[in-house]
Formats: sequence, structure tokens, C-alpha cells
Amino acid sequence: MTKPLGVAVIGAGMAGRAHAAAYRVASTLYSPTLPEIRLVSIGDVNPEFGALAAKRFGYERTDSSWQAIAAADDIDVVSVVIANSLHREVVEGLLAAGKHVLCEKPLSDSIEDAHAMAAAAERADSIARVGFTYRRSPGIAYIRQLIQDGTLGKLLHFSGRYWTDYACSPTAPMSWRFKGGPGSGALADVGSHMTYIAEFLGGEIQEVSGGTLSTVIHERPLPLGAVLGHDHAAVSDTFEPVENDDYAAFSLKFAQGAGAIEVSRVARGHANSLIFEVFCENGAARYDQRRPSEIELFLNDAPSAQNGYRQIILGPEHPYIAGGLAMDAPSVGFGQNEAFSYQARSFLEEVAGISEEDSLPRCASFEEGIHNMELLHAVAESAAADGAAVRISPTSTRKNGA
Repeated sequence: MTKPLGVAVIGAGMAGRAHAAAYRVASTLYSPTLPEIRLVSIGDVNPEFGALAAKRFGYERTDSSWQAIAAADDIDVVSVVIANSLHREVVEGLLAAGKHVLCEKPLSDSIEDAHAMAAAAERADSIARVGFTYRRSPGIAYIRQLIQDGTLGKLLHFSGRYWTDYACSPTAPMSWRFKGGPGSGALADVGSHMTYIAEFLGGEIQEVSGGTLSTVIHERPLPLGAVLGHDHAAVSDTFEPVENDDYAAFSLKFAQGAGAIEVSRVARGHANSLIFEVFCENGAARYDQRRPSEIELFLNDAPSAQNGYRQIILGPEHPYIAGGLAMDAPSVGFGQNEAFSYQARSFLEEVAGISEEDSLPRCASFEEGIHNMELLHAVAESAAADGAAVRISPTSTRKNGA
């Protein structure tokens, strides 16, 4: 493809800004094989938020409706980064208009809507993908490489937690994040990330058990105005009930190996603590998203008196970094935002028709998005059944290697 690609982002909130920034830098990563990328529009129902994001990231304009973006002849690629309950209508409309769509996780707020979206994607001539951004983190990708190439060997035990504190204050304003059925709270918001990471490293989860969902702040005040992302804002004296979970935990089984996951949005002092350890045949590895430019690695290659976890500083020899940093040198730092840039680059490469062999690993399919939602639903089922074991249906097809 040689013609320019016009890009839009629907949603000017926290994650929407990350997508907008990622498209801005995607063409500067690696060799210049992409066609010209035109930053066309930021869409948001709040004109102020949309205009500020468009100006900040260099987009040509802002639109106040997704329909305007769907009808625009100068837009080819759209990221959908809005409330989960709105995904189906917007994604189906964009696909019907011939746009290539990258939808944020989780795919939707119900499995039924997710299946309808996947059916729309199957009918469409354009490309539809879901954003599993953390699979792009160099440290996580490197640990997967060490498992698959035999350095660490078969995974025996996975232990993961994703603690956040954006909802720990009872005066944090009510928003769509606090509405929905069991499992649509912390489990869907941050647990969706940890579950796809677990499967990225250990293969598909076949069973969950011990499901626990807990709501500890039972009502929240309505905001007086618009709220951006997780921001705290002025609130009224009118309260509405919280409908979903502040905390979730469960055990899991792979085809080989087992583990446990714990997630929270009320973990005071942990703004964004995604942490996991894998214990394997030949050693172990530890990752902490707060220190994204390193991992800790333990290998069974020395006498016990001399052995232990070693710090590995990630650099040009590790996934995604080689050739991808402007200053491509050892120990040059990077962070979470780069993962969005790698994701945007991958999606643009696929849209542009660049072969998989010459591209970054493809973004996740809608089928994988459905599988992730079914896994979260199984945890909610387990919790409703006092922790009973729930089997997970395997993914029918696996369409990417990211």
C-alpha cells in the first residue's frame, strides 16, 4: 500500500490519549516501511476533551460523534477507546463503513454483544482487532521467549496480581466503570489484562476455581461535570450504588501447570502494580510493570550457594527494542506507553498489507477477545457458585502470534 492512511481515535480519555500518541510515533519505529500516516480526528462526545487531545497530539480536527468518523472519506483506521457498553454499536457501524478497527479490551460488556461484533468482523472486508497491549511489553515478551525456547522450559506455576487504587476513595465519582453485572468491575478492567498475560505465557487456561468477587465501597457520588479517565472531580451529594466488584481473585489450571490471579481497584498505594512470577522447569522469572525496563531471572545454572535471582536490564537484544528506539543503546529506559506504540505499529502494518514475516506480531483477533471475556465470565460463575470449578472452552482458532 502506498496511499496515505488516515487515522482517528474515538475516545479522548486516559487510554484514548495513549492510542492517539501511539499513532503519532508508530511510523518512526523501525525501518520506514509504512505509508504516510495522517492524524485526522479525535472523536469524543465532550468537545472540550476532544479538542484538547487533537491539539496536543497533532490531529487535524475533532468530531463529536462516531457517525461522523464512520462517514469521513479521509479516515481509514479507527481505534475505539470508550465505555465497554458502547463498543458494539460503534464497532459494527465503523466496520459497515469499511473502516479498519482496533477495539480496546474487553471486547464488550456482554459475551452476546462480543459474538455479534465478531460476526460483523467476519463479514467485513476491513480488519478488526482487539488491543491486548501488555503483550507488547518487552519484558513480558522476553519471558515468553525464554519459556518457548527452553531456557526456562515448561511453566509449572503462575502467580499474578494487578493492584490499582483509582477507586480506593469513597468520594471517587460514579462512572461507567462502577456499573454492570458481576465480574464487570476490577475483574474486567484489570483482570482482563492479567488473564491474557497468563495465557500468553502458559497457554490457554482450561479451568478456574475459587472465584471471589467483593465490593467494599457500595455507593459513590455523582460527578457535577464531565470526568476524564480515573480523575477525581467535584461531586454532588447524590449517591448511586456500585454494581460490580472492587476486588477479585481465582485459581487457574493450564493444560500443564497451575496458578492464581488477584486483582483490585482499591489497593491503596498501588497506582498501577502489575506484577507476576513464573516458575518453570529450569528456573523462574519475575516482572513488575513499575520497573518495565528490567526483569528478574533465576536459572538453575550455578551451585545453590551462589545462585539467586539476577537483574536483567532490557535493551537492544530483547523483543521490540532492537531497532525500535531512537537512541538504540543498552540501558536506555522505556515504559508502558511504548507498548501502545508497538501495538499501533503492528495494526498499521497489517492494514498496509505488510507481510507477517516482515511485521511485528499481529494484534489479537476478535475471537481471542471473546475467549478472554468467556474466561472472566467463568470466574464470575465460580464466585456465584461459592468457588466451584468451571471449565473453559478452548479457543476455536488462534489467528495471531503476538
